Amino acid sequence: MKQVIVVGAGPTGLAVGACLQKVGARPVILERADTVGSSWRSHYDSLALHTIRGRSGLPGLPFPESAGRYPSRDAVIAYLDAYAEHHGLKPKFGHEVLSIRREGPVWRVTHSQGAEEAGTLVMATGLNGKPKVPDWPGDFDGPILHSKDYRNPSPHRGQRVLVVGFGNSAGDIALDLANAGGEVTLSVRGPVQILPKELFGMPITSFGLMSRLLGPRLADRLTAPILRRQVGRPEEYGLNAYEKGPATMVAEDGRIPMIDVGALAAIREGRIRVAPGIARLDGAGVAFTDGTVHPFDTIIAATGYTSDLRPLFGPHCAALDDDGHPLVSGAPSPEPGLFFCSYFASSTGQLAASAQEARAIARAVAPSLPNRG
Repeated sequence: MKQVIVVGAGPTGLAVGACLQKVGARPVILERADTVGSSWRSHYDSLALHTIRGRSGLPGLPFPESAGRYPSRDAVIAYLDAYAEHHGLKPKFGHEVLSIRREGPVWRVTHSQGAEEAGTLVMATGLNGKPKVPDWPGDFDGPILHSKDYRNPSPHRGQRVLVVGFGNSAGDIALDLANAGGEVTLSVRGPVQILPKELFGMPITSFGLMSRLLGPRLADRLTAPILRRQVGRPEEYGLNAYEKGPATMVAEDGRIPMIDVGALAAIREGRIRVAPGIARLDGAGVAFTDGTVHPFDTIIAATGYTSDLRPLFGPHCAALDDDGHPLVSGAPSPEPGLFFCSYFASSTGQLAASAQEARAIARAVAPSLPNRG
């Protein structure tokens, strides 16, 4: 029987593996893809971290200075490759996990190549699970893509593109298309919060530390006047404002504000149009909730992912809520020997959260290892 099984070889799984090795464990890392960081390799070309290099490194190896202040997608991929090599991590690639069950004192993980058993299991697949695409009524003549399938503007030159959503991926993709001269519309259904990438020369994610020290509601009250001067109000862009401030939005609702890297300026300049939510698909066009109908060639749904783990654990896992989301991340779960890492949105950046939680999990696992007191 193995000591520890880690599911996932993205940044989180690698961080967990490195931290477990440091406390004396020999983790088995299962990864369905054929390489580390597979999700990063499939992201759009223009993607870059919204957290600075110094706060994005995983335990035991910082990002190199050559990665720049805000590392690009390619820089992150190179870093993850180097990280796995630096720590001697050798995931079992091509091992897609199919089911997980607790059998007595062990966790049995059935995968595409067989099965593994261990006393401790760490889930490190993170927030980006199965892509979510709304089931809009009606039919659309053109392609409907999820943001995970978008790479760059080239296939969409000369097209009228509707980007659905207002998270960071939606803003990045809409701006990418607009900068290439595309005709772009953002469909935004609900209220939003917008943050600048930097405030007073400091990365906006650094202000997440203020939320930890003062509490999210007080942090929001203190920063609200500054943010209004910096980015304005959502209503100025044809959007509805979220009822809670950005720090409270993250802490209480688990939602991430859109960090602006240029989309707001493009909206002001008319290079990106804003539309309300979709009422129905209408052949070559889309009908919106305000009654208008506009033609489009392609729809890109930047509508997020689901982290529902019930298909793996079954319907009666005490560590999951009614939506299949972990109740606890970065600490022992209600199920003995079961941990989850980086399954909650973080105001200081997801890589920083992964690093912090990976260390905490390793500390919690250490006493159960052989020859440890």
